[in-house]
Amino acid sequence: MKLKWLGHASFKLSNGNVIYFDPYQINEAEKADIILISHGHYDHYSPDDIKKISKDDTDIVTTDSIPDKAGVMTMKAGDKLHIKGVDIEAVAAYNVNKFKEPNEPFHPKGDGVGFILEFGKKRIYFAGDTDFIPEMKNIKADIAILPVGGIYTMNVEEAIQAAKAIKAKLTIPMHFGSIVGSKADAEDFKRKAGVNVIVLEKGEELEF
Repeated sequence: MKLKWLGHASFKLSNGNVIYFDPYQINEAEKADIILISHGHYDHYSPDDIKKISKDDTDIVTTDSIPDKAGVMTMKAGDKLHIKGVDIEAVAAYNVNKFKEPNEPFHPKGDGVGFILEFGKKRIYFAGDTDFIPEMKNIKADIAILPVGGIYTMNVEEAIQAAKAIKAKLTIPMHFGSIVGSKADAEDFKRKAGVNVIVLEKGEELEF
């Protein structure tokens, strides 16, 4: 199994199937078997990038928060799908303390999701855009991919709380180096988290 960070919150997972998470401003040519979109914000739901990597039988899984739901499957937290041999579970992802206006979070509860993918005995958790939320205490994963950039998602200190609650064998920071957050945030997270962390370079592929 290979996991490649494509920048920001975009990843490509290869394990027989080719699966993309939130493709945005990517340079990949390899077509997708499955595309997972966590929510409808432009830096996660990018029709141009989706078109670039789609083929006739690509399955697109997302939420009701995207504007164009033609030809896609939608999920809400708690839903499960089995697609092309992959078990996919949608889990909660929302803000508790990040607001664009009073009482208006950037990511309201119910708009977006994270995803847990299960391959045999391996479980990969892609958190989506979220704060540290109570639901994370119930997540079981071998690999956890967590935002650390702050402003719209968890900052470093909040991501540390999440990582300690999830207790994954490996944690990978995301949502930095582009719109918000920097590599220094990711390195700070690695240094302080107290769990096993790998900071990927853009375009770097991890095999596990």
